[in-house]
Amino acid sequence: MNELKNLIKKIIKFRDDRDWKQFHNAKDISISLVLEATELMEHFQWKKVEELDNYIKKNKNKIEEELADVLYWVLLLSHDLKINLRKALEKKIKINEKKYPVEKSKGKYNKYTEL
Repeated sequence: MNELKNLIKKIIKFRDDRDWKQFHNAKDISISLVLEATELMEHFQWKKVEELDNYIKKNKNKIEEELADVLYWVLLLSHDLKINLRKALEKKIKINEKKYPVEKSKGKYNKYTEL
């Protein structure tokens, strides 16, 4: 958890050094998160499954940057909304464990309403 806190501190310092908090609200941060996620998705769009391994090897640095951008906005939004990501994720995993019990969902891609 300290690693996550340190990343958040770096992000906040980066933002505050540039006086960008004035532009950051939950709406615009969430929009930025989605925009970065779509930039990540562009790396995989229209690629055939057999092309992906080679593409990923050649473009790993670019994909890495997009993932970092997504994480940046997730961490910033969680900080600003005072959401403890570790607790939120643990809670969500418990919810998903109930939705997707192993005996019903193992090896299946179905949504929980279709199990």
